[in-house]
Amino acid sequence: MDQQRYGGAMPRVAITTLGCKINQFESAAMHELLGGDGYQLVPFHDEAEIYLINSCTVTARSDAETRKLIRRARRRNPLARIVVTGCYAQVDPGSLAAMPEVDLVIGNSEKKGIREILAAAVNQRVQVAPLTRQGELPPLRLESHAEHTRAFLQIQNGCDAFCSYCIVPHARGRSRSVPFQEALEGVRTFARKGFQEVVLTGIHLGGFGLDLSPPQTLLELLERIDSQALVPRLRLGSLEPGEVTDELIDFLARSSTVCPHLHIPLQSGDDGVLARMKRHYTTKFFQERVLLLAEAIPDLFVGMDLIAGFPGESEEDFSRTVSFLHKLPVAALHVFPFSPRPGTPAAVMPEQVPGAVVKERVRRLLRLSEEKREAFHRRFVGRELETLILHPREDGLMEGLTRNYISVSVAGSHRCAVGSLVTVRVEQSGVERCHGRVMSKEELSHAVS
Repeated sequence: MDQQRYGGAMPRVAITTLGCKINQFESAAMHELLGGDGYQLVPFHDEAEIYLINSCTVTARSDAETRKLIRRARRRNPLARIVVTGCYAQVDPGSLAAMPEVDLVIGNSEKKGIREILAAAVNQRVQVAPLTRQGELPPLRLESHAEHTRAFLQIQNGCDAFCSYCIVPHARGRSRSVPFQEALEGVRTFARKGFQEVVLTGIHLGGFGLDLSPPQTLLELLERIDSQALVPRLRLGSLEPGEVTDELIDFLARSSTVCPHLHIPLQSGDDGVLARMKRHYTTKFFQERVLLLAEAIPDLFVGMDLIAGFPGESEEDFSRTVSFLHKLPVAALHVFPFSPRPGTPAAVMPEQVPGAVVKERVRRLLRLSEEKREAFHRRFVGRELETLILHPREDGLMEGLTRNYISVSVAGSHRCAVGSLVTVRVEQSGVERCHGRVMSKEELSHAVS
């Protein structure tokens, strides 16, 4: 046991996370599992007896960042136990195990057993189960999520798409879903704990339920949550363009539970680049879906992923992407510079774009994102929006989040406790957030009458 190993006291554990929201979710789960066992949880920049690094492997740069964090942890405490998990550990455990600083490498499916692995008297240096043989996803259970005002519920893992730039199917395995009733119960549990908003997450969220027997769909789950009014606000993670069906759009337009906020990966606004990426849609199809959404749900916040500088992307291709984005009712762009990931087809494609060109294209897309976000925010000045109070800010104001994903700062008062839902009148807009005022009960009752 770790008490014996560390002289009778439970050791200090520092956890750091790279990559996606699923990794963040799983780090939170490990944090709670270890904290429940009495481990002392400290920030990663503090001295600890155990450093746990939850890695990402989306790009070669992500791998390099993981190695940097490993060496930093070893310098911080030369006697510490360095444990690496996550997608880099899953895809290339041998390289990590070969680092002299690393004591233990565990895979993604081993995260759920982190307490037993750390407590074991004798450790196998590499504990990484192959994902290809896994069936139903064993979910990481979160007993509480007290450090956040929003709850994140992982209902799906893995991906079957195999885009040419992406290593995720190899790192996370095939698409797997938690059982339908367990997903419902997860939402109920968070609602009973007092959470006003639950965020459904997954590597390929739109694939939820398709592997179950009998097959079910994400839309069926959303309809059940909505009809039973299980939670005041439900938010979705990323959905692929082909999953934005007419039926889903109709449902979102009438739902009182699901927030008007979608993140839809575009990746490129040029059809030739999309084909090389192995993205199975065209710009015409994508535009049609987004315009239908905007027409059905006028206040909808639409975010999109873009990759700048994919191999073979000419200046003309990139210009078509920029022109395409100008035509779309998009509220924000999440921009990634292309970085070759060894083991993916894109890493060895000809016509790799020079780094300086990639950086300039990223800058142009980020400027466009700021313009789009500011224009979206400006539309709501003078409007009254339901807002979830998230946390106090350093300047004394409170930070909130509207249903359609607008960050709003308001003056603190007894009416806006953390975790409460309030109505805010938006008074000013900016790029990052809006500023508003919490409406009084008298104002609200007058507005209703």
